Amino acid sequence: MRKHLLAALVCALLARGAWAFDPFTVRDIRVEGIQRVEAGTVFSYLPVKVGETMTEAKAQEAIRALFATGLFRDVRLENERGVLVVIVDERPAIAQIDFVGMQNFKEEDVRKALREAGIAEGRTFDRATLEIAEQEIKKQYLSQGRYGVTVTTTVTPLDRNRVGINFTIDEGDVAKIAAINIVGNRAFPESELLKQFTLTTPGWITWYTKNDQYSRQKLAADLEGLRSFYLNRGYLDFNIDSTQVSITPDKRDIYITINITEGERYTVSGVKLAGEFVVPQAELERLVQIRPGEPFSRAKLADTTKAINERLGNDGYAFANANAVPDVDKENRTVSFVINIDPGRRVYVRRINIVGNTRTRDEVIRRELRQLESAFYDGQKLQASKRRLDRTGYFSETALETEPVAGTTDQVDVTVRVKEKPTGNVLFGVGYSSADGLILSGSVAQTNFLGTGKVVQAQVSSGSVNRVYGLFYTNPYFTVDGVSAGFDVFNRRFDATTLSLAPYISTTTGAGVRFGYPVTEVDRLGFGLQYEQVSLQTFQNSPPAYINYVNQFGETSDGVATTASWIHDSRDSAVWTTRGIVSRAIGEVTLPVLDYRYYKASYQLQWWYPITSFFTLLLNGELGWGGGYSNGALPFYKNFYAGGVSSVRGFQQSSLGPRDAQGGVLGGIRRAVGNVEVLFPMPGLTQERSVRLSAYFDIGQVWNPDLPGQNLSDIGGFRYSVGLSFGWNSPFGPLRLFISQPLNEQNGDKIQRFQFTFGQQF
Repeated sequence: MRKHLLAALVCALLARGAWAFDPFTVRDIRVEGIQRVEAGTVFSYLPVKVGETMTEAKAQEAIRALFATGLFRDVRLENERGVLVVIVDERPAIAQIDFVGMQNFKEEDVRKALREAGIAEGRTFDRATLEIAEQEIKKQYLSQGRYGVTVTTTVTPLDRNRVGINFTIDEGDVAKIAAINIVGNRAFPESELLKQFTLTTPGWITWYTKNDQYSRQKLAADLEGLRSFYLNRGYLDFNIDSTQVSITPDKRDIYITINITEGERYTVSGVKLAGEFVVPQAELERLVQIRPGEPFSRAKLADTTKAINERLGNDGYAFANANAVPDVDKENRTVSFVINIDPGRRVYVRRINIVGNTRTRDEVIRRELRQLESAFYDGQKLQASKRRLDRTGYFSETALETEPVAGTTDQVDVTVRVKEKPTGNVLFGVGYSSADGLILSGSVAQTNFLGTGKVVQAQVSSGSVNRVYGLFYTNPYFTVDGVSAGFDVFNRRFDATTLSLAPYISTTTGAGVRFGYPVTEVDRLGFGLQYEQVSLQTFQNSPPAYINYVNQFGETSDGVATTASWIHDSRDSAVWTTRGIVSRAIGEVTLPVLDYRYYKASYQLQWWYPITSFFTLLLNGELGWGGGYSNGALPFYKNFYAGGVSSVRGFQQSSLGPRDAQGGVLGGIRRAVGNVEVLFPMPGLTQERSVRLSAYFDIGQVWNPDLPGQNLSDIGGFRYSVGLSFGWNSPFGPLRLFISQPLNEQNGDKIQRFQFTFGQQF
């Protein structure tokens, strides 16, 4: 009996909540309770219009629709003698959002996250959404390891049915990783395994890297790195059984425990190639990096399939697939592989589209491309095209994308996407070096003049040692074959009185033309013809050799010099080089038509070799040779010098070699310099490409065989030094610091253990 009575009561309440009434014809519609919402908005959700019949079903439909807008807390419908009255209770609007105590995030970033969660000024206030917003703020702090964060929300009613929301945040302290424990390792010590992790316990650099703060994403990446470490050493059955992350009650320390099963080590018993060979099988077999008898390495196997795919791509098979199928022998702990090769269809490049260039002309970009339209797809040529576009310096970003042509199986389109950077600038700079001192410089330059790729530059540089005024022009494509042409007009003043050199001042005014000829993708020949007039100023304390030269040839001399150069550059990057060779041979000889009769030649060879993924070996060797002909002489102001940041560090700039009676450096007509350098990233900043350290050994000297006691074969005349360097490509210009220790300094040598350069000279 009681159950029936309760059911009847519930039904009555539900019937009343559904606004039960008899159907009626709507004579008019009136909306009550609105403050900010327009009446037309309410009308648009009603299923009836004036003159139509209002039923109970339509009433329920109207109420559901109005509630679904989220604009109202309550909705009622009434019938007043044929007038449909819609009574609403609006939700308040958010007038303002304030934050108190937030230090580690920018307000605009948090407001953006809240906006995505549905909380923003001008929107309708909903307390359920507010709780989601609180959780979103906490989520941001938890990502920083601040597990003790508390968020207190205060909602203040305002006039005109509005509210103000205040988030008061107690950020708390950052929880640090107290320990990372690996359980189950037998083959490798825990210390070696932890080297594979980005996450670490607090150290001297973690205040910057934040790697001592727990992150789920970083831990997942570290676990994958641990898996790769084992798989690359033959442990095919390696498994991560579980991972536990716990935090202390005070929410300050985090402990991570990783349980692993290493399994057994497998060796490779054989590797075979199968499938369709569209290129010689022997050529593909040479690309196989994993060998029988070696421990299995997932990295070598992946590199093998990648190399095969790239080789097939160079012949037009853009969608080739080399898939390795393993055959595991658990009893003998060996694994063999069959690499199935499916080259697919050979494809052509139908069209090359260029996107993103607003100033640079299409032909300037297309002339750098080595992949041509209507030619077979060639992955190697596409990569060469990207490198050439990067070298132009016109773009901050370049990307080449390949897409199949719809409706075909043998055609693709290539899209070249570029992001242009400013190439026309009026620049002013301030620099400082331990050699030149304060340098004020400026230039008006356009390295992509009117989008044609031509270089026009007016340069001004003022330093205590060097002062330069010049106008320079280069057309990198004087011909369609890539022959470059250019001219230079300049005035240079060199003041040796501020250095350790024997005192003199030279002022050179000249002009020249130059041409460059591409021989290969990495080799280039250059030729030039230059006229210059040099005015010399000597002093009473200048060396007799300088004074005699001026007495013999005069204070002002004129000459016409021809130059030839060969440059080979196969570096993988001009900024962060890890492999490649740069070789430069430069020769200069004057024509016997004016005052000068001399020749000068130099050669430099640089070789980068990656020792590991972090360490790069750099070997550098330089030779210089000069002299006169037809009773001429190499002018003393064109002598070779050594010492300083560009040759033998630890010795003062240009301080090595022969000296006069007063100790002034004369320079020489022979020069030899060698450097051995190991480059490596800053510890804790291994992914940062703007900071690099190095340890180096330098050797070098200059000679003049015409002076007594100068013998090129005298190895004792060389100077040696060792040291450490720090390089940073800062937003204000490159900074390089050197701390050096000379190993065999002699009496009279000028030592400079700390040297640096800073600032970009234009």
